[in-house]
Amino acid sequence: MLAIGAVGHRFLTELDKLASGVDRALDQIEAAFVHHPSTVISALAEGADRLIVYRVLSRSKAKLIVPLPLPQSDYMTDFSSPESREAFLGLLSQADQVITLPPAPTREEAYAAAGHYVLDHCDVLLAVWNGKEAHGTGGTAEIVAEARRRHLPLVWVHAGNRTPGTRRPTTLGAEQGKVTVERLPTSHSQQGCHNGP
Repeated sequence: MLAIGAVGHRFLTELDKLASGVDRALDQIEAAFVHHPSTVISALAEGADRLIVYRVLSRSKAKLIVPLPLPQSDYMTDFSSPESREAFLGLLSQADQVITLPPAPTREEAYAAAGHYVLDHCDVLLAVWNGKEAHGTGGTAEIVAEARRRHLPLVWVHAGNRTPGTRRPTTLGAEQGKVTVERLPTSHSQQGCHNGP
């Protein structure tokens, strides 16, 4: 049973490049683990979490496990629009298991706990990330760093994050959507993919 953990930035642009990158990342994972993914684990936050889940569910009959960092009604206040809340509920309705995590002292720590739940229960981490170091608690970079500390297989899709202090997403230009593979059990090179450390 292969479990893919999904994490990444909330504010994304050039979604076609990123969706293509996620598909290439999944190709790499499926080649490495020989069979198709059976489970995707995601908190279903806006942006990368949902992008990854949509792409996994569109190509396989994967199960969906959702660790909620906060009680559902509280968590949904973080979503930017009625459409976003509807998209969340639509995916949540497809979940095979929903886990509401224990209360945390702050929202940032609650999000960090959800990220660590993903790490604790996945075989490979799939991240949509700009490659930069963490600047706070609970973000994508912190989860990626912990995955590396654990020597967990990691596949990441290069993506801009956002202009600091705004909701305006940024792009990495020519790097947007590229894929880096780290520590997969086997690695079959594919166009647009390269191996990391």
